[in-house]
Amino acid sequence: MKIDTTTIQQLREMTGAGIMDAKKALEESGGDVDKAIEYLKKQGQKVAANKRERETKEGFIGSYVHANGKVATLVALACESDFVANTDDFHQLAHDLAMQVAATDPQYVSPNEIPEEVIAKEKEIFEEQLKKENKPEKIWKKIITGKLEKFYEEVCLLKQPFIKEDKKTIEQLMNEKVLKLGENIQIKEIKRVVL
Repeated sequence: MKIDTTTIQQLREMTGAGIMDAKKALEESGGDVDKAIEYLKKQGQKVAANKRERETKEGFIGSYVHANGKVATLVALACESDFVANTDDFHQLAHDLAMQVAATDPQYVSPNEIPEEVIAKEKEIFEEQLKKENKPEKIWKKIITGKLEKFYEEVCLLKQPFIKEDKKTIEQLMNEKVLKLGENIQIKEIKRVVL
């Protein structure tokens, strides 16, 4: 199937993907733009996984102060080069992440930052709830796994739905930006101050 340049350009504008990536996505999806976007998202996750090992020594600190002046946040966002660190896309991502932190107050960036004792305590609470609800013990593991995922969504920035587009998690947003900007991008630190 021949893919026309108008469709490639449309997909590029929607996703920020490169010409060859957009063309390949359209070819893989039979010219369907929605399927091509899904393909690029999946590829973005693969690209992000491949780039996660690369060193991030440049970056930008995004900030946000809520309109009432009583909540302020900072997000230290790192990338590989000063070229990417100085782009509007990177600055916008840092600002969006700072706004997310102001709105949702995550305690951690990712689940692997949560201390083991905190997870153990949550599991203990979930088990007590399941006992009170008289749920059969053989299904506890599956239920507790689901409850832990919900817990991670509440306390971990990467697992939260993006406030500007709630069908997408922050992790998916980060993967899209890795694909678009072509570099490893990491959230190094988050800070939230409330009066």
